[in-house]
Amino acid sequence: MQEAVGLHRAGRLREAEKIYARIVKAAPDYFDALHLFGSLKAQSGQMGEALRLIQTALKINPRATDALINLANVMHALKRDADALDCLDKALAIEPNHLQVLQNRGAGLLTLNRPQDALANFEQALRIDPRNGEALLNRGVAKATLGQDVEALSDFDAALTLMPGHPNVLYNRGNALSQLGRTAEALADFDRALAVVPAHARAWNNRGRALQQLNRHAEAVANFDKAIELQKDYADAQINRALSLLTLGDLKEGFKQYEWRWKRSGMTDTRRGYRGALWLGEFPLGHKTILLHAEQGLGDTIQFARYAPLLARAGATVVLEVQPELKELLGQIDGVASCHARGEPLPAYDVHCPLGSLPLALKTEASSIPATIPYLHADPARIAKWRGRIEPLPGKRVTLAWAGQASHANDRNRSLALKLLEPLLALDGISFVSIQRELRGDDAALLARCANVTQVGGDLADMADTAAVMALADLSLAVDTSVVHLAGAMGRPAWVMLPFAPDWRWGLTGENSLWYPQTRLFRQPTPGDWPGVVAQVRDALAAFANT
Repeated sequence: MQEAVGLHRAGRLREAEKIYARIVKAAPDYFDALHLFGSLKAQSGQMGEALRLIQTALKINPRATDALINLANVMHALKRDADALDCLDKALAIEPNHLQVLQNRGAGLLTLNRPQDALANFEQALRIDPRNGEALLNRGVAKATLGQDVEALSDFDAALTLMPGHPNVLYNRGNALSQLGRTAEALADFDRALAVVPAHARAWNNRGRALQQLNRHAEAVANFDKAIELQKDYADAQINRALSLLTLGDLKEGFKQYEWRWKRSGMTDTRRGYRGALWLGEFPLGHKTILLHAEQGLGDTIQFARYAPLLARAGATVVLEVQPELKELLGQIDGVASCHARGEPLPAYDVHCPLGSLPLALKTEASSIPATIPYLHADPARIAKWRGRIEPLPGKRVTLAWAGQASHANDRNRSLALKLLEPLLALDGISFVSIQRELRGDDAALLARCANVTQVGGDLADMADTAAVMALADLSLAVDTSVVHLAGAMGRPAWVMLPFAPDWRWGLTGENSLWYPQTRLFRQPTPGDWPGVVAQVRDALAAFANT
């Protein structure tokens, strides 16, 4: 046994393995031999054998903490994270203050997307050893996962003091800085991490994302290429590369790579829930029935619904499945045979296609974006419903939305605080109609103080109501959210307030959109500069009020 352990420690695994095998054969109940033989198998990547050997060892001594830790590691490698957590729970019951168990349990909870529970383990580890650099790093990761980026940054700074130049600390610190909009500092941390670990695919990917925040998309593509070279099936890098290509106007290659979205982190491939063949333009549809189904937000559904008439003109019977809020509105698109809310029974169909894949299927390039606008119209009955409330308002009537859904991944960048719009709300000659459905903080109190703002957001039953209100208004003003797409699809005048790094569909420059030519784009001159955007809009609104 001493000879086997010596060889094992020296990294001479094949020689150690032979001796462990002889020992286990001669003494099948020898705990140490079974445990260490299993650990060696795990080191060699033979996880099935490692599992069998360590489980056998634990039957002999079920209170061996080290064996429980190693079994948890094997379970994690086999993607059995719930079982790994069970092993660590048993170890913690035996030794409640075991640092490694606390660390591993916290890491396991992070894997299971339970960051708040993980935080408790790392806090306990740091009470035992306040200068534990790994625990500080992991507590920072848990805080960052919870959106506590400022607090996470403090932990990463403390960890760097204890572990100078540690690549994982630098990588996670770069991520936190990116979330806080401190992009130049984030790039510096990613560079330092990559200097130590050049093959860190995630660091290359997140460095590319930081470059996207600076609108340096060509450089970002090069970073994503490095990440993909290191890990060809790295879906997050693939989709990020697609978004940069789309932003740069390379729609052909961008939409091709956009199909990686189904494999990115946190994405569920909803295509699997539909029967029949997936159609991506491989053959003419002729007289077939195609189901087009919504997959992302309301704005995406509205934007890509423009393709339905093209398919109908090509001879297909087009069936739509969309979010309930859009059923009535999208049901009146030319060429749509029937429109169904998600979850309702569907008619028979031959093939199906997600709406976001239609640009790929129809080989869309910048010069061939379907631009038959309007393709959505407000229902006359809905207009009549709202006329009495909207038409009597004096001056120019402007619908207003300043925030999207708080749960949106990019909400921090694309939404703004209502308080920042006060210079607009004080303008004469304009009646604002707030179609903002989700009020935050002191929004309601501020709206109550503004005599020239009529709040209707809470009374809108669906997007057909919103369309009617827009039809009665002279202009729509909003941040990048679904109502912008609605105004654009209706051919209504719309002004869009964009962050410095806009969503791909708005491009990088210019006042107009290829997708909605009648919209006017107001762009942040520098990252986070909403006051600069508001100043531009105020001047434009003042002129608009006098026309």
